[in-house]
Amino acid sequence: MFLKASLLDFKDLFATLVVSLPLIPHRVRFSKYEHTFTTEEAITNLGSLKFSQSNRMPDPKDPGRIVTTTTTTTFSMAKEMARSVCARFLEARYIESVDGKTDFNSKGSVWQLTPKGMYILGRFCQRNGIQMRHVNDLLESPRNVMHLVILEREAETDKLNHDRTTVEVLFRRFAGQEGPNYKSNVTSSQTDSSSDSLHDYASGLVGVKMVRSRKIMDREIPYTFTGKAAHDWLMDCTTVVDNRECLELATLFIHYDLIIPVVEDRGYPRSATIPHRFQPTKSAVYAISAKGEKSAGWTNSPKTSTEGSESFIGKVQNGTLRDSNTNRMTVIIRDPALRLLFREFLRDTHCEENLSFYLDVKDFLATYEMAKRAVTAPKLEIIRETLAQAYSLYNAFLAPGSPCELNIDHSLRNALAGRMTMAIGEDEEMVKSLDEVARLFAQAQNSVFKLMASDSVPKFTREPKYSAVLHERNFDYVLSNFSSTSIG
Repeated sequence: MFLKASLLDFKDLFATLVVSLPLIPHRVRFSKYEHTFTTEEAITNLGSLKFSQSNRMPDPKDPGRIVTTTTTTTFSMAKEMARSVCARFLEARYIESVDGKTDFNSKGSVWQLTPKGMYILGRFCQRNGIQMRHVNDLLESPRNVMHLVILEREAETDKLNHDRTTVEVLFRRFAGQEGPNYKSNVTSSQTDSSSDSLHDYASGLVGVKMVRSRKIMDREIPYTFTGKAAHDWLMDCTTVVDNRECLELATLFIHYDLIIPVVEDRGYPRSATIPHRFQPTKSAVYAISAKGEKSAGWTNSPKTSTEGSESFIGKVQNGTLRDSNTNRMTVIIRDPALRLLFREFLRDTHCEENLSFYLDVKDFLATYEMAKRAVTAPKLEIIRETLAQAYSLYNAFLAPGSPCELNIDHSLRNALAGRMTMAIGEDEEMVKSLDEVARLFAQAQNSVFKLMASDSVPKFTREPKYSAVLHERNFDYVLSNFSSTSIG
C-alpha cells in the first residue's frame, strides 16, 4: 500500500499505527483500562512502522484457485517527529488520555482510542481486509458506536468542502435532527462543565449540548450553548482533523446566520480579518437563530414558488424525464451536500461501499487521465502507482472475499480478475494493461451507479428523515431543470 504525506492519508497513518500496537490492558491508579497503549509504545512503533497488506488474485493458470501475495510497507521517522504526529492524533480526537494527560511528553502516560478513533480504525480495517484478534476485540467493544459525519475534501487542496448547502446539512446534525439535545437550565454566570467529556457525543447521533433557556440581562434566550460545547461536537462527530478546521466550520455557522453570538468572551483574541470569528471557549455563548431552527427542521419551512406539489417527479422543459432515478442519482453525485446525506442513508442501510467505490473509481480514473494527458509518454513510475491504486480498489471491493465485496455482473467481475492478473509485465505491456483496467473499472463504476439509482435512490427519497431535507433543498426544482443525463 502506498501512503502519501497528505491529510487524506493522515487517517491511514493513524490506523496503521494502531494495528501495530499490542493494545493490552494497562492499570492507572486502581483501574484497569482495556485496549490501551503507552506513550513509549506509540513513539517507538511510529519510529519504525511496518504494514503488511494481502492481495488476493485468481491464479492465471487456474482461475478457480486464489493466490495470496503480501506486500509490506515500512515507514521510519525521528523520535521528535513521532511525538509531534501523536500530538496531531490527540488534537484530531482520535485518542484520549486515561490519566488526564494533555500531551505526549510524559513517558508513562496511557492512551485509548476515542469513539471517533475507533470509527476511523474500523473503516481502514474493512477497506484493507485486516482481521487481527486484538484489533477485532477493540472494534467489538461497546464503546465503538460512533456515527461520524464524513466531510468531503477538495481533491486538489485537501480543504473541506464548505459551500452553503453542505454547511446547512452539517448544521442539521449539529443542532440535532431529532430535536435539541437539552441539559438542565443554567444561569449566565454558570459554565457548562459537563461539556468537558469526550464522551458527551460518543454516538454522534445527538446534537450539541444546549440549554432550553438561559437568562441573560433579564432576557430569556432559548437554545443556547457554549463555544466549547460546539467545538467538542465538531471535533468529536465529524472528520475534521484540527482546531483550525473546526473554527472554520463554526464561523460559517455564524456567517450563514444559523447561530448568533449571545455572550462574547472578551479574553479571547480578536481576529483582524474575520469580524465574527467563532470563540471555542466556555465563556462564549451562542444561540440557534430563527433561520437555524428552520434549517434544523425544528419548524416548518414555508413553501417556495419553485417547489411543486408532487413529490420527486422529475420533469424537464421538453417533457417527462426518462429513467428519472438515474437523473436523481446524477444530481446527488454532483452535489456535495446531497452526497453527504446519501452517504448517511447508505451507511444506515449497510451499503455505503457502493458510493465509496463509485467515488474512489472516479479519483482513480482522474489520475489515469492525468497520466495519459502528459506531454511526453507517461512515466513508468506514475503508471506503476496508478496500477497500485487499481490493485487497492480491486482487493477492497471486487476480489473474492474482499471486505466490501460489491454485487456486480459476474462476467465483468471475471474480466477484471483476468486483467488484474496480467497487469504486471514488461513496460509497454503495463501501459496497455492500465488502459484496459481503466476501461473495465469504468464499466464497474457505471454498473454500481445503476444499482444505486434503481435500488437506493427511491428508498432515499421516500425516507422521512431525508425527504423533508430534500424538499427544503428544492430537489424537485433542481431535477426539473436538469437537462443533461451524463454522469460525468
